[in-house]
Amino acid sequence: MDRPHVPACSCAISIVIAAMVVGSMCLTLAPRTAAARELIIRSQRQLYIVLKTVKPGRTLKIDPGRYRGGMYLRDLAGTKDQPIIITGADPKNPPIFQGPSNEALHLGDCRYLVLRNLVIRGYRINGMNIDDGGSYDTPAHHVVIENCRFEDIGPKGNHDGLKMSGVDYFTIRNCTFAGWGGSAIDMVGCHHGVIENCRFLGREGFSQANAVQLKGGSRHVLVQQNFFHHAGERAINLGGSTEVKYFRPAAKDYEAKDIVIAGNRFVGSMSAVAWTTADGGLVHHNTIYMPTRWVVRALQETADSQFRPSHSGVFERNLIVFDKQVRTTMNIGPRTAPKTFTFRNNAWFRTDGTVRLQLPVEETGGVIGVDPKLADAGKETMRATSDDPRLKDIGARAYRPPAHADRPDGKDTPNRLPAAD
Repeated sequence: MDRPHVPACSCAISIVIAAMVVGSMCLTLAPRTAAARELIIRSQRQLYIVLKTVKPGRTLKIDPGRYRGGMYLRDLAGTKDQPIIITGADPKNPPIFQGPSNEALHLGDCRYLVLRNLVIRGYRINGMNIDDGGSYDTPAHHVVIENCRFEDIGPKGNHDGLKMSGVDYFTIRNCTFAGWGGSAIDMVGCHHGVIENCRFLGREGFSQANAVQLKGGSRHVLVQQNFFHHAGERAINLGGSTEVKYFRPAAKDYEAKDIVIAGNRFVGSMSAVAWTTADGGLVHHNTIYMPTRWVVRALQETADSQFRPSHSGVFERNLIVFDKQVRTTMNIGPRTAPKTFTFRNNAWFRTDGTVRLQLPVEETGGVIGVDPKLADAGKETMRATSDDPRLKDIGARAYRPPAHADRPDGKDTPNRLPAAD
């Protein structure tokens, strides 16, 4: 059968149209400008589809509104130079991920990922879960969580705002945690991280065991310049009690090691910090206001003989203001090594009488009984206003953060990205 004659001009037009379509597809798949790299998300379904296929270098901007969550994603991976950024499109009106499903997001084996300007609310199990996907030898890594709010998680039992297991090189900053069951942030086998400039606010009706828990072989983590307000029985649990099979890497002789807690402000809680089956740990330049039972604790919550007694913690240049609620300055649990701890250059002021320190070793260089004259006492802006020179280098007011290169999250993390607007 003879084919109909097609004018040459029609062929040319078809070729041009085809080229335009192909060119358009190429621009969609390989964006060359910052604007083209942004994807606007307007629905739960759209978010899930995009997250399944998103490429390095893309920014997902989620419109305001409510999203169900309940998403599990594996291998969400950017690169060092092209991280994936998931952010609320409007920082002043962030998208709200709200239960009643178990979790908003569960991310396994993610890397080079930034989560920003999100609200996580009302989930039963955890607000967000980030882990190594069960492959202990390949941790999730280079994760930044900033300007997010986690609230009303639980409300009772071992249910965490943010749960992380096997995550290395991470930064959590400028986030608010308000109301949770177990830990606001629970870390199992996490390494080289920073938690900074966050707010941990306890709420009535929530069990709130602690605000920050570092356990299961966690190491090289800096917790700095945060505010803890009635944030659980132990505001920070430096260590914990973890089944041996969950340690990352394999269990050695400690729950936590090389942890630094500095420049924070604590209000209330039974104790500000507990060393729990911990190897060392430096707690310095914090302001601790009105703990309800002890200032600090040394505990051993496992009878497994492979773990050394909790030992060698250092507590220095902290400002402590307390009253008669504190009957023992340091609570010492059985099977610990309290004589290995160091207390030096701290300022102790009891508002209702003479300070009597009950410590396992002698405080050296301490400032006893000097009123720091706290302004905004009990608030995150609280600060010593006394001009007594002995208090000059003590407490959160005197803290100076380390240079970026000295931070344990590493200088090549997404932490180098510009902060949110």
